[in-house]
Amino acid sequence: MAVSANRLELLQIADAVAREKSIDRSIVIASMEDALQKAARLRYGQETEVRAEINQKSGEVRFSRLLLVVDEVENDAIQISLADARKRNPAAQAGDWIAETLPPFDFGRIAAQSAKQVIVQKVREAERDRQYEEFRDRIGDIVNGVVKRVEYGNVIVDLGKGEAIIRRDEMIPREMFRPGDRVRAYVYDVRREQRGPQIFLSRTHPQLMAKLFRQEVPEIYDGVIEVKSVARDPGSRAKIAVISRDSSIDPVGACVGMRGSRVQAVVNELQGEKIDIIPWSADAATFIVNALQPAEVVKVVLDEDSSRIEVVVPDDQLSLAIGRRGQNVRLASQLTGWDIDILTEAEESERRQKEFVERTNAFMQALDVDEVVGQLLASEGFRSVEELAFVEPEELASIEGFDEETAAEIQNRAREHLERIEAEHDARRKELGVADELKEIGGVTTAMLVNFGENEVKTVEDLAGCATDDLVGWTEKKDGETVKYAGFLDGFDLSREDAESMIMSARVKAGWIEPASAAPEEHEAE
Repeated sequence: MAVSANRLELLQIADAVAREKSIDRSIVIASMEDALQKAARLRYGQETEVRAEINQKSGEVRFSRLLLVVDEVENDAIQISLADARKRNPAAQAGDWIAETLPPFDFGRIAAQSAKQVIVQKVREAERDRQYEEFRDRIGDIVNGVVKRVEYGNVIVDLGKGEAIIRRDEMIPREMFRPGDRVRAYVYDVRREQRGPQIFLSRTHPQLMAKLFRQEVPEIYDGVIEVKSVARDPGSRAKIAVISRDSSIDPVGACVGMRGSRVQAVVNELQGEKIDIIPWSADAATFIVNALQPAEVVKVVLDEDSSRIEVVVPDDQLSLAIGRRGQNVRLASQLTGWDIDILTEAEESERRQKEFVERTNAFMQALDVDEVVGQLLASEGFRSVEELAFVEPEELASIEGFDEETAAEIQNRAREHLERIEAEHDARRKELGVADELKEIGGVTTAMLVNFGENEVKTVEDLAGCATDDLVGWTEKKDGETVKYAGFLDGFDLSREDAESMIMSARVKAGWIEPASAAPEEHEAE
């Protein structure tokens, strides 16, 4: 009777641990079996292959010793001869394992303590695995918890089935938590570490705001309205771009709610953070103008290659467009993914006037014409001598005050100027030691060859060894600002696709790759 009570108690303990730690009962029983095996090895010797098995219905424990079948026994604790093995199992072969039942035994204090440590360790590992698997699937969700303690500004949160941390830099500025406070936060990372799974929460992550709106606005939850992007200055101000898939539903109005009830709920959760709700647009210019609200915009000029946009605002709107400490334009830039330059109408007019004067002077010097002719050409929209050299003669002749003879003379002078510049570049190219064969690469001009030479690219092999960034430059984000690094051919209005095509042509010419293998990469770049 005592034995059956002990057996029953063993299963009850397994059930209780499994419930308390929220892990599978079979894992607890497996850890108990490991513990019993370790205790049995202390009794029968560490080299002995002991197996313990717990019957999950009756709780009965059975011990057995595994013996390796060999032709010649060297260690009878772990081996058995083929002849003896065949007495027990006629089909036994060398290399098989034979199980031999061991009698039950009493655990000593050391064996019991060792078994306890094994169980505790295995259960803890199982609990950590369960926590990791559970919270790994919740990355990107909002969780609710209770503040357990605050350590060096970091907040430890009890989530019920695990602990999480909100680091000091992931908290809204001036936000204070005390033990026992309830907190809502965004799960942005879960890592498996030596001391157990580490769950990282954030109160400053842009997606926290998107998820809060999803909870407050049924249309977002249902997918009728989509949050396209979010930009936050935590605790101060935020912008959120939304679009409606149903033309009858106003996305901004739905997010604001009746008398601002929906947006106010999010504002209260984020400690009074002011939120601008922006209608998203597929047209970059329209979207950027919307993102700069409440400032008015007069004109925008996009540079799609470098993802930059120039925005012209009225003089009295400049401070509003930039915002306090650049906040408005910074958030608009984060929201749209474009670098935004703000100019007033006066600044833009001044810059246009300066460009006009520069173009006029360039035409006067290159074509040897007077100021009136230079101004006429600049005012007609011509930006370079190259444009004049290759434009249709009729277009020049149609300028007021010009005739066919004047147009022809201007074109001749433009071409002579270009030939002169070409000769100067070619002389400089030879002086730098740039190989003639580089001229055969498609898209390479003599002016580019001079730049190549000045940057130690003097042979086809040198060009073949370049990266696209070496030619056209690259940009990096540093401290929230975009930093542009110049390439060898900066200023030549060369696209990344053109630069890549040059490099691939050089690699083909140098014999590094076959022409056929260059094609897919060029196509991919397109």
